[in-house]
Amino acid sequence: MSKDSEVDMKDVELNELDLEKQPMTGGEVGSGGTSPTGTEKNGCVKVKVPEEADVKFTGLSKEELMKVAGTPGWVRTRWVLLVLFWLGWIGMLAGAIVIIVQAPRCKPLPKMDWWNEGPLYQIWDVEAYAGTDGLKGLEEKLDSLNQLKVKGLVVGPLHTVQTDQPETLDLKSMTPEMGTEKQLESLLERAHKKGISVVLDLTPNYGGKMPWFNDADVATTVEKLKTAIPHWIQLGLDGIQVAGLDQVVRNAPTAWTGVKGTMQANRTEEGKNRALIGVTELTSTTDVVSLLESSGVDLLLSGVLSSGQSGDVRAQAIQQLYTTQNQTSLGWSLGSRTEGHLATLVGSKLVRLYQMLLFTLPGTPVFNYGDEIGLEEQSGPLPKMLWDSQDTVEEKNETVKSAREHRLSCRSFFKTLSDLRGKERSLLHGDFLSLHNGTSSLAFLRQWDQSERFIAAFNWENTATTLRLVHPELPGEATVQLSTDPDKHAPESSVNLGQLELEGQQAVLLRFPFTA
Repeated sequence: MSKDSEVDMKDVELNELDLEKQPMTGGEVGSGGTSPTGTEKNGCVKVKVPEEADVKFTGLSKEELMKVAGTPGWVRTRWVLLVLFWLGWIGMLAGAIVIIVQAPRCKPLPKMDWWNEGPLYQIWDVEAYAGTDGLKGLEEKLDSLNQLKVKGLVVGPLHTVQTDQPETLDLKSMTPEMGTEKQLESLLERAHKKGISVVLDLTPNYGGKMPWFNDADVATTVEKLKTAIPHWIQLGLDGIQVAGLDQVVRNAPTAWTGVKGTMQANRTEEGKNRALIGVTELTSTTDVVSLLESSGVDLLLSGVLSSGQSGDVRAQAIQQLYTTQNQTSLGWSLGSRTEGHLATLVGSKLVRLYQMLLFTLPGTPVFNYGDEIGLEEQSGPLPKMLWDSQDTVEEKNETVKSAREHRLSCRSFFKTLSDLRGKERSLLHGDFLSLHNGTSSLAFLRQWDQSERFIAAFNWENTATTLRLVHPELPGEATVQLSTDPDKHAPESSVNLGQLELEGQQAVLLRFPFTA
């Protein structure tokens, strides 16, 4: 090393030792060895760092890569990775197959038509329900029905006839007070947009003693019905309903076969079936089963749940109908044009209990207009519908206020049940299992495949009772879904199924999860 180089290195080392003595300023050093701020200069180091030459990485060439790839080490590595990949892929495939094979198979959903998907709502007198505007007023009320999750609307009868006079019957003409065919078509169009199907009641002598006039007039009357059906269907109706079905089948079986043939010829439109609904006042389960088989109707409403029957009789009737018939053909209702509304038959206190009963049975719940609010007959058989609003001005009369609150409570309860039935498969088309039946109480289980299960329990008596629900299908406890007495059984609370206490005139809907 030269002397000049040794001197340069010593200067650098000395300056590095004095670096910590340099002032911590960013200013330039002025003349005289001081900074512009007057700070004394302790030293300055100027280190010249040679610029690095630009280095460009080009990687390996193709020939070099091929040469390296062919070495024994890389060949073994590639084989090991390939084997591991295929082993992993085959393992995942085998695992997926095992999961699919061992997983419980889902039960296929039963075939259902629109009349099985939700409640049917009957309006015997359009004016009593919607006011003097008739069908036009009814169209304006469709939003209210849509809120209740109604799937089918049964309207009428609307045709002209004088009571007990068969010669005046005209099944193709509409009573002027109810509206026009154009208004009916408008109603149908708007209802279909909301997912509500519309059925027309064509019971011939609907205001008379016998729905089909005298027995001798039945065959002729049925022929009139047969020719009238295509007229109404071409307007867009989704079905036909007739009352007094037992009278028809008994007195004119051949003519009734012609009606079924006419309906069958007009059965389907754009993949949607039209319904033939029959109504009978028969209360004997045996008679109802026989009528259902001989009439061939899609849905039959009967009197097997008529008020006054004990719980065990009802339980036996429900069990027999469910066992012998497809539940898609079972309709459940209380009340009629001649008998009156639900609240009139069972009393206002039991309205919600029977709402729960109809909604939880295996089949189609059918209600009459006003049943959702506990409407009762006052001075006549066709009471006017009462329309309440949550925004109504506060009522000072306590009696009127209490009645209004009761109506709103019943409607809210109805809406909750209707919404629940449409969502839960166990309630919509699940199996039925009787758990308890007594003279004044009833309990049953609704279950479907891997869906949540529901228990409905009812006590008609005024006094409290305790139900002991013990069954291999049941757990020890269940959760309250809905109750007619929330103070006794609050929603989401747990109850002991072995000691289920029900207050007088109380019903409760319980749920528990499916377990494999």
